[in-house]
Amino acid sequence: MLGRKDYTQEEFDHARSAVEMQLAAYKKFVGVRTSETIDKTAQSALGDFEGLFFNNMTLVLDRHFVHRLRTMAGKDGNPLHEVEMICDSVMNNAGILRGNNVVKYIPDQSVVKLNIGDRIRLTAEEFERLSAAFFAESEHRFLQS
Repeated sequence: MLGRKDYTQEEFDHARSAVEMQLAAYKKFVGVRTSETIDKTAQSALGDFEGLFFNNMTLVLDRHFVHRLRTMAGKDGNPLHEVEMICDSVMNNAGILRGNNVVKYIPDQSVVKLNIGDRIRLTAEEFERLSAAFFAESEHRFLQS
């Protein structure tokens, strides 16, 4: 597929709905974490699962708009590029955040505040902030008028 410079509101709504549905399912599933009856082994397993799940959810988030043109996304370290860098690092760098030569990534100005070289293990809260920022920036730059 060729690069895209815009997306429809329907595409944004579908992507947002898909992400929200999976996030809600995760929250329902891990609701037992707060139970006093859960043992430490299960608690630890749920903690490990969270990082893997939300790293993969970032791939899901990106996939809906994977053909976006970089010229439309800019060169600053905005949430679009943050998601792109996280996805590339999860897929191709053993989950260690690496930079690139195009994006001006500044960790303190990023959504999840990862530094280059950090292991990526997103939490539910970090993913919620990242996906909200990603959708806002995507709609700002790519929503078809």
